[in-house]
Amino acid sequence: MNDMATTIDPAPDVPAAGAPVEAHPVEAHDPPFPVRTTLMGTIGSVLLLLGALGAGGILIRDPIIGTGPLSWVRYGHGHILANGVLYAGFGLVVWAWVRLGRYMLAGRIGSRAILIASGCWMAPLLIAPPLFTRDVFSYLGQGAQLLHGLNPYTHGPAELEILPNVVQNVHPVWQTTPAPYGPLFLLVAKGVVALTGDNVIAGVIVTRLVLLLGLGAMVWALPRLVRHLGGKLPITLWLAVASPMTVIHLFGGPHNDAMMLGFLCTGVLAVLERKHVLSIVLVTVAMLIKPTAAIALPFLVWIWCNHLPGDNRVRNFLKAGLASSAIFGVVFVLGTWVSLGSFNLGWVTGLKAPQLVTNWLNPATGVGQVIYTLVHFVINVPESPFVTVARLLSWLALAVFFVRQWWKSRYGGNEAIFRLAMTLLAAAILAPPTLPWYLTWGFVIASAFPWRRRHLAIVVGVSILLVMAYYPTGEQALYDWWFVVLTLVLGVYAAASLLRPDPLGLIAAWRKQTVPDFVSSPPTPAKR
Repeated sequence: MNDMATTIDPAPDVPAAGAPVEAHPVEAHDPPFPVRTTLMGTIGSVLLLLGALGAGGILIRDPIIGTGPLSWVRYGHGHILANGVLYAGFGLVVWAWVRLGRYMLAGRIGSRAILIASGCWMAPLLIAPPLFTRDVFSYLGQGAQLLHGLNPYTHGPAELEILPNVVQNVHPVWQTTPAPYGPLFLLVAKGVVALTGDNVIAGVIVTRLVLLLGLGAMVWALPRLVRHLGGKLPITLWLAVASPMTVIHLFGGPHNDAMMLGFLCTGVLAVLERKHVLSIVLVTVAMLIKPTAAIALPFLVWIWCNHLPGDNRVRNFLKAGLASSAIFGVVFVLGTWVSLGSFNLGWVTGLKAPQLVTNWLNPATGVGQVIYTLVHFVINVPESPFVTVARLLSWLALAVFFVRQWWKSRYGGNEAIFRLAMTLLAAAILAPPTLPWYLTWGFVIASAFPWRRRHLAIVVGVSILLVMAYYPTGEQALYDWWFVVLTLVLGVYAAASLLRPDPLGLIAAWRKQTVPDFVSSPPTPAKR
């Protein structure tokens, strides 16, 4: 496991990976609570809510604002103002998250404060229009198809003649494309539409409430994963729960990755606790929600194999592999049948649909576009061959990476979980398309390992880029180069702020006038 330290490594005061439970004693007292920081993030979320009414994923026909006296927030100067309010809210949420991280690193707050702050930041977004995406409208459209007997894996929502409010809000790119999601998630979306009908606003809110179950399972599993994987719980919760990637993308979006992660985290926990059958069941269910969770299954086989008694590794591997395959087959067939009413594998072909998205956030696509641009200066050629070849090479690189990581996991234990997480991250980056919220797949698992402070700072900068990679409306912003440069500058400043408060001295003048952030006695100075 020597190469683990190159990415995630214990700080001087963090136990090594695999440390026993006793290495992480329960806090004997409750640390002071950061009221002002929590309030700052909550105000930011309220501003996100208000700004999204004019600049977020708004409805084509809004029954609340519509053409009424507030409709001005969606046009001209009103729309500019709404964007300003929304980005101001995002800035406050990020600022509060960074402040919370500094308190956490200094040992001034514990996991309880981080969870409460996260809940406060998510609460206003429950009723907000979709933020930085319109995917939830696709969920509802595909659920409506299944509800009314139209196969989402062979037809696009545009072919559904009823529920016009649901259908017309699906993004034009996905109106005629098959669903790329697992059948169990479409069953969930079907249930949401059965409850809310053609009321899209209610559909979005109910979808968020359902996805909260996945976030809840993730929050339940993370403390137990930390005990196995050697991390520190406050750091893990700050990374995986309080992050803008979770608060804004997974919940504010919302995205069904939150539900998949709930089953994935509990499945990984189950295999570490030697509940092997339950682990395969849970991760197979995660795959039936979001197919990429299937990447985790071969790694779980190695862990099961190493838990079996005896020294015959080949026999143990065959036992674990055959048992895992049988369990997977039963759950896969049953889950598909229950969801679709038949054993229909048409959803596998739907996985091609997201590849319609092209942007440089996927490195292969970016390389293909750069080469095309250079060649296009000399000769008039189409872009698609360059992107296609680059993506093919990226797929091959991912396959090699996957096999290598899987083989290196053959001794099981924490190393297998680490390599599982890295492979999920690699899939999000190398397999087209790379959408910002995809990076949560492996990142949430990786958050339970030990982290170095400078790596936490990198996470801050990357998180800001991944949220702002799309405009609040859900359209990508990656080719607005001035906007990208501004985002990078802000990301670097925020990353530096985690390790050193106010690195440029921009708010030093306010410092003497601010009130203490904590409700108890004044906190001790942060450790450097």
